[in-house]
Amino acid sequence: MSLQGVRIGYCLCGSFCTFEKSFKAAQELTDMGAELIPVMSYNSAGLSTRFGTSEQNTQRLEEIAGRPVIKTIVDAEPIGPKKMCDIMVVAPCTANTLAKLALGITDTPVTMAVKSHLRNGLPVVVAISTNDALAGCAKNIGILQNYRNYYFVPYKQDNFEKKPNSIVASFDLIPQTVVLALSGKQLQPLIL
Repeated sequence: MSLQGVRIGYCLCGSFCTFEKSFKAAQELTDMGAELIPVMSYNSAGLSTRFGTSEQNTQRLEEIAGRPVIKTIVDAEPIGPKKMCDIMVVAPCTANTLAKLALGITDTPVTMAVKSHLRNGLPVVVAISTNDALAGCAKNIGILQNYRNYYFVPYKQDNFEKKPNSIVASFDLIPQTVVLALSGKQLQPLIL
């Protein structure tokens, strides 16, 4: 698989426990020749957790992408009008961001990046990570899976005994999902 010359908007939201997997996927995309335009939500760029400080996480994404992270709505807005991306990846995509995308709410750099990108009718890849996917969030997953131009990284329950409503994308499948989404196809099986 080659992504030589493909411009990927690479967005992180605040599911901090999946950041390491996301960074690994981002690195794999660049190793395949893709150019990353990094975007972080307010929470992912601004909160320090046991999974790293805000500065460490921002710096890590900037090192992988080789450019500064977009961290404001104002800086994310030109993505669509300037046709900066061929495809957008949201990895991780929290339930909060997923709901906003499903309902058309634009109040973070990530939701603005996706909205701006979608104006060009181009694909968006979603790598969901949420503890309530099989509960309150289920309807929003269903909505986005029925919207045009949205493609999901295949997902599964991550801990059915302790967190029976939780699902997480298989981040190692992000590159395959991107390649197929660029051709208008959903990687299958969707539920692992």
